[in-house]
Amino acid sequence: MDDAARHEQGMAVRRAVLGDEHVDRAVARTDDTTRDFQDFITRVAWGDIWSRPGLDRRTRSLVTLAALMALNHHDELAMHVRAALRNGLSPEEISEVLLHVSVYAGVPAGNRAFAAAQPILAEARAHAPRAD
Repeated sequence: MDDAARHEQGMAVRRAVLGDEHVDRAVARTDDTTRDFQDFITRVAWGDIWSRPGLDRRTRSLVTLAALMALNHHDELAMHVRAALRNGLSPEEISEVLLHVSVYAGVPAGNRAFAAAQPILAEARAHAPRAD
């Protein structure tokens, strides 16, 4: 696959995982300084890695949440909590991942991760269909 095809595939996956609104905002902010970086992450992160057949998107979301939490990348974590919901994880599964990673990454990382995820998961729970 050439760079143009990887970029096109990456943009489709990026939009499916992160949502059109997020991607449209990132594209709109692109300028001469960020153009090469936006192309790089679209081709490599989304066109290569997220497009590989070895893991499904739910699993990739789980791994991404764990890595972002462990590395204290909480701005990115919030974005990927939304992506994990879009990829089919439930709020309960996401909370379980955050709790599990707290054992290995530490309580301060858990505190920050739960703080970042809490409003997103509360909103998801509020809009979830009720099982009566």
